[in-house]
Amino acid sequence: MAEQGFVAMSIDMPFWAESDGARRNLVSPDHYAEAFSAGVDFLRTRDFVDRDRIGAIGICGSGGFVISAAKIDPRMKAIATESMYDMGGVNRHGLNHAQTVEQRKQLIADAAEQRYVEFTGGETQYTSGTVHELDEDTPPIQREFYDFYRTPRGELTPAGQSPAATTHPTLTSNVKFMNFYPLNDIETIAPRPMLFITGDKAHSREFSENAYARAALATV
Repeated sequence: MAEQGFVAMSIDMPFWAESDGARRNLVSPDHYAEAFSAGVDFLRTRDFVDRDRIGAIGICGSGGFVISAAKIDPRMKAIATESMYDMGGVNRHGLNHAQTVEQRKQLIADAAEQRYVEFTGGETQYTSGTVHELDEDTPPIQREFYDFYRTPRGELTPAGQSPAATTHPTLTSNVKFMNFYPLNDIETIAPRPMLFITGDKAHSREFSENAYARAALATV
């Protein structure tokens, strides 16, 4: 964006990478949305920024976070997502709705029990995330994640924190995504423009298509 002549600012989400926040690797959708609004706060204090022409872009999971932020922050005049993930939807239902309600309940039960373990001094448990090694059976999408997160460009972390923790949220906080519904009321962002970018074979395509269909309700 900067190369195209825009004033551009990128952010790390709270509790991750070089952003502040403890404990680390915490899932907090409200904080993630707030990070976008905080970015707007900062940009509007710069004398070289047009305060009324600030847009926001969310990539992957941040696509859902920027939508969540834009619904309650009209200072974002245009919103774009790329390969958007609805982190609420995918945690509740899995990709292509492959996860059953029983499986969801088991994940919630495991996280609740883990809270007791950690409250009483036990070891923190992490979940999901990008693989740490490739083999002949690694699927293409995981190879792409590996190329981004497990090579030097994706291993920038604060001093004393392991790059291996990147993409691994805590088990106890990851269930907070179950209560995250970023696409509800997405049509209220209109008449501000929204752009959804996804690949024709992207495994996450369903989320962009769902968001587009819901946003289009504003034109009916």
